[in-house]
Amino acid sequence: MSKSESRMAAAIKQTAPGTALRHALDMIIAGHLGALICIGDTDAVIAAGDDGFKLDISFTANRLFELCKMDGAVVVDKDITQILRANYHLNPSPSLPTSETGMRHRTAARMSLLTQATIISVSERRQVITVYVDGKGYELRNVSELMSRVNQLLVSLQNTRGQLDRALLRLTTLELDNYVTVGDVAQVLYLFEVLLTVADQLDRIILELGREGRSVQMQREEFVAGMDEEYTLLIRDYARDSSEEAASTTREAFRETANMQLRNPKRVAELLGFEGYGEDSVLTPLGLRTLSNVSVVRRGMADKIVDEYGSLQQLMDDIEHNPDRLDDLGVDNPGILADSLYRMWGKHA
Repeated sequence: MSKSESRMAAAIKQTAPGTALRHALDMIIAGHLGALICIGDTDAVIAAGDDGFKLDISFTANRLFELCKMDGAVVVDKDITQILRANYHLNPSPSLPTSETGMRHRTAARMSLLTQATIISVSERRQVITVYVDGKGYELRNVSELMSRVNQLLVSLQNTRGQLDRALLRLTTLELDNYVTVGDVAQVLYLFEVLLTVADQLDRIILELGREGRSVQMQREEFVAGMDEEYTLLIRDYARDSSEEAASTTREAFRETANMQLRNPKRVAELLGFEGYGEDSVLTPLGLRTLSNVSVVRRGMADKIVDEYGSLQQLMDDIEHNPDRLDDLGVDNPGILADSLYRMWGKHA
């Protein structure tokens, strides 16, 4: 997340339902008023304007609402504890670029470029609240709009997680059968990207919901729990470079790739480091993901096993005839590991 994105996320959090600032903004909307509110970087904000009233009074939602009945801006400190100015006339340079059309919104956008303040503009005509940071605006939505979108995303998250769980079970069977193709891996990686993309969209709404988003956060965790690590292990299993650093870079490449391209096995193979591979090209998994799902394999042990055997299939070929080799690696119960892998495979040791 860039510095600008972090600042916008912090600004949205300040205006979330349940905060005193949001209560004031809701009263402004209900009163059919317009408003221009500057939060933080107060020296720079005050230097960019004149006139108005010097107040230096403690912040309350009711006071902010009443002061917004006057023309001009209200200047608030960065911690939203003090109201410093009211009816303040701002004069940002008209040369500062903005695509906004209304006078209040143009002023807000330019002030957010001129200073490090968070600028909030409430449109009297349209009755919408827009937060500006670094010249970019974000239009806040009411709770009912947000919850409608939340319900859509939760249904999508549930359906995608179900598809992904089934695809992972199938992939495990194929791995133990030692016949995994690029097409098989591409399908699973695509579902991971869909799941995490939907989760990211939900995160942004949870941030905007504030206290109202706590139950949504719990539901989100239920569907996404453990999937982040599972995704990284899957990439390490099949990428040409299986290091954690390379996996992080590959994940970023997947994230930046359009979803339709991720449905193309050839493109997925290229992102994994394999040129010229097609849908039916066979890949050999290391087995990190499968081994990490076995209870007796302690954290970090899967890497040691893979380093020793080279691949999941080499482990399967050797495990029945030479269990002591696993014992030497520090696996406490080689027999249980063998039984677990065979159960995943649907066969008996």
